[in-house]
Amino acid sequence: MGVALSITAFPVLARILAELKLLTTDVGRMAMSAAAVNDVAAWILLALAIALSGTGHSPLTSLWVLLSGAGFIICCVAIIPPVFKWMTHRCPQGEPVNEMYVCATLATVLAAGFCTDSIGIHALFGAFVIGILVPKEGPFAGALVEKVEDLVSGLFLPLYFVSSGLKTNIATIHGAQSWGLLVLIISTACFGKIVGTVVVSLLCKIPIREAITLGFLMNTKGLVELIVLNIGKDRKVLNDQTFAVCVLMAIFTTFITTPIVIAVYKPAKQAIIADYKHRTIERKDPDTQLRILSCFHSTWNIPTLINLIEASRGTEKRQGLCVYALHLMELSERTSAILMVHKARKNGLPFWNKLRQSDTNQVVVAFEAFRQLNRVFIRPMTAISAMHDMHEDICTSAERKRAAMIILPFHKHQRLDGTLETTRNEFRWVNKRVLEHSPCSVGILVDRGFGGGTHVSASNVSSTVTVLFFGGHDDREALAYGARMAEHPGISLIIVHFIPSNDIMGQMVKVDITDESSISSESADKTFLASFKKSSDNNSIKFEERPVNSAKEIVEIVKEFSRCNLFVVGRMPVGPVAAALTEKAEYPELGPVGNLLTSNGFTTSASVLVVQQYNGSTTSQLSSSSSTKIVELPEDDSETG
Repeated sequence: MGVALSITAFPVLARILAELKLLTTDVGRMAMSAAAVNDVAAWILLALAIALSGTGHSPLTSLWVLLSGAGFIICCVAIIPPVFKWMTHRCPQGEPVNEMYVCATLATVLAAGFCTDSIGIHALFGAFVIGILVPKEGPFAGALVEKVEDLVSGLFLPLYFVSSGLKTNIATIHGAQSWGLLVLIISTACFGKIVGTVVVSLLCKIPIREAITLGFLMNTKGLVELIVLNIGKDRKVLNDQTFAVCVLMAIFTTFITTPIVIAVYKPAKQAIIADYKHRTIERKDPDTQLRILSCFHSTWNIPTLINLIEASRGTEKRQGLCVYALHLMELSERTSAILMVHKARKNGLPFWNKLRQSDTNQVVVAFEAFRQLNRVFIRPMTAISAMHDMHEDICTSAERKRAAMIILPFHKHQRLDGTLETTRNEFRWVNKRVLEHSPCSVGILVDRGFGGGTHVSASNVSSTVTVLFFGGHDDREALAYGARMAEHPGISLIIVHFIPSNDIMGQMVKVDITDESSISSESADKTFLASFKKSSDNNSIKFEERPVNSAKEIVEIVKEFSRCNLFVVGRMPVGPVAAALTEKAEYPELGPVGNLLTSNGFTTSASVLVVQQYNGSTTSQLSSSSSTKIVELPEDDSETG
């Protein structure tokens, strides 16, 4: 009973902390460290409890079991690690792992379980010892988890919980005495873990709120406790009633952990950074440093992303470009909780990319090579998040790095025949939520191979960027970004300004034109465009004004420029010409112009960047599908560009 009440479930706690985004807080780190030590201690106490729980044997038998168990551990520590080390060296990075090594490891686990069972300790203890000794780094560990995880977590683990449930007879708990026993055991379990943890935490001068949170986190129960209870029941130490009471206690203590932690521990939202002034590309002083947070889902996005960063460098006179490349990884149910925690505890969430895995290595090498060749400050990062709150990591990272723009990949990718195919529809909802909650401007990149699908060196860049300007703050932001690109010697910028014809203006007479916001927006557009009209003599910038009568004419004019490499457009253009685009948008996050450029009826090989300017509010035309509680991440390494 003492062992069952004192256990903290390490894998369950890892999942709870990951979903609450508390893994890299001080509380999360302490809880995981304490739970890891607690887990090891629990297995040792389990072996001791099994040795002492035998009935009808002399004390010498228990002593023999303990000494034999200690000898087994010593032999394993002396013999097993060199063998695993040899296997790891025989599994080079990037090559498939030999199936024989996986089979040999699983056979070793079975043999260890047989040995401990023969000694008199439960077979699980031997498997646990081998699990501790298996190397956690390299392709061998990844291959082992991949082979075993689906079978264990998908079949064996649910069956074990079902068997425990079948053994639990709730009907045995009846009468005041039984229910009193249940309350007593739950109170004892909570008191021992929570009060004990809080007292020790306060003695270590941990704040009371964090101490209480630690207490409830350490009170989490899970699989190991069920194993202890099942062993006690099999050995007739626990009767049916006590077993049912203990199972209910485990369920209750784990159930209360998440809601109480959410209520008690709310990390304070970081104060807005004092010098976080430049939240848009359009700014009074264009010579200030430009900070961009570029997100990508896989290595397929990297060539276009690097080519876009290369195009955004600007001139040497400016303070430069600072880019944070954020690799978005889903925290799926299949992800091994232990390995996921191991990654996050080493690196933070989002964390600086220091992993040794093959795919991540390609990411680091690609960005590091680009940084050295082009003198652009670029830092790869990785965020592991569930899809429903991935936008929180993106927005928080942008705010902490003082980004002026977040660049997101569109949820569709181009097939070989030129059509767009959905990658994962969940990424579309991530993009929508970022548009709603972003602390800066946002750009959604529809990738059609900008730069040819491979990284183009600075000296070989030869691209044409077309900005379609209708009016409004989003269009001004798109034009400001296009002007930044035009500073690159290998990029020519075409600005197409759509102006209303007399017919459209005649139709618009009936509309009330006294709206102050529309008047101020129109004057801002004229002032902003004036500088580009003057610089149209520049070889790299070409300015065109096109009067239009209808949406059909807009489409025909846009088709004239379809041979460019990149379209940069505003998400929500305003003005009489934009009002002519009345066709229902399939993807509201792209706006009317973005939908036109990505529709199946519009043939082009140009990528499209749809820009939304930050306007100081979190409201948007997009309707929020659900309200999400934002849990702030801890402050990571401060960076200076």
